[in-house]
Amino acid sequence: MPDQNTIDKVKATVPLLKGRAEELGTRFYRHLFTEYPELQNVFNHAHQATLKQPRALAESVLWAAENLDNATYLRDAIQTIAHKHRSLEVKPDHYPIVGRVLLQTLAESLGPAATPDTLTAWATAYEFIADVFIQAESALYRATQETGGLPGFQPFTVLRTVPGRSGLPSFFLPPPPAFPLPAFFPCPYVRLPVATPDSYAIRPSSLSSASRAA
Repeated sequence: MPDQNTIDKVKATVPLLKGRAEELGTRFYRHLFTEYPELQNVFNHAHQATLKQPRALAESVLWAAENLDNATYLRDAIQTIAHKHRSLEVKPDHYPIVGRVLLQTLAESLGPAATPDTLTAWATAYEFIADVFIQAESALYRATQETGGLPGFQPFTVLRTVPGRSGLPSFFLPPPPAFPLPAFFPCPYVRLPVATPDSYAIRPSSLSSASRAA
């Protein structure tokens, strides 16, 4: 848990950044993809184009900063994001990269308010928040193994596709003959690799029903 001085310094900068989520997030991803182009496949390109993802990232960072003094609430509230990170195979090694780019982005966005003390406070706060995510995601990785989860990507065949009420299709996938499926539980996100001749990306989807007769 960061000390009170660190919390106060971080929270004092939030009003300077609120209302600028789109700018903050766009700047962050521009730096991230320039320095680490291999990470582009982790993110939804459509959400990047509409600025949904940049806004969501910046709003999440500012929300975490505002709630930095409530560790229990912070841990409970990040579970949905942790599930998504798990589906994308976000690992502990990714967090230092994100931290460096985030501090660079904050320094540029805060301007004169980005004093050395302020940036040090943000670095400390980020390490704490990153550790909360790492612990939550590690528990999800362990749970996957303990319930017989399959390692990495496995080949499935689409049996049929049914349009959904929300406009998103449902895919029915028969279990591969080579191995049994793990125990079913409703899952916020599973990973689907999407490849075309010109691009490759990973799309999170939801596991909504157990195996049954087609």
